[in-house]
Amino acid sequence: MRSTLLFLHLAGVIVWVGGMFFAHFCLRPVAAEQLPPPQRLPLLAGVLGRFFRIVAVAIALILLSGIGRMLNVGFANAPLHWHIMLSSGLVMTIIFVDIALRHLVRLQAGVAAQDWPAAGAAMNTIRQRVALNLGLGVATVAVACFGVGF
Repeated sequence: MRSTLLFLHLAGVIVWVGGMFFAHFCLRPVAAEQLPPPQRLPLLAGVLGRFFRIVAVAIALILLSGIGRMLNVGFANAPLHWHIMLSSGLVMTIIFVDIALRHLVRLQAGVAAQDWPAAGAAMNTIRQRVALNLGLGVATVAVACFGVGF
């Protein structure tokens, strides 16, 4: 059971953090260089809508497997770095929910109305929040790798 929980946990992290890296450093910059807003923003709205549905599943896997692992050893007995990872993961989840339920909705509404300035502003906010979450995600992975020393 321990290995299964760890696999589910890591698979969720790979999807979420890896997907943010790809979107932030590969997809969005190339789309911004090559496509005007009437083409770029609908593409990004569609890609992010699909990605965020997958991330929601990944987050559920991460939280359930992480809490499951903590329950196996007892929260009081869990190493400090596990508690740090849980706290960071919860902050990241709150940021993700804000992006998905507020800013993605604004992006999609702007695209539907062909209001490119509004859609672009929403996309810029998404980009900033994803950058923040990506930084937190990388820091959380570092805590996972080096946290045994805490």
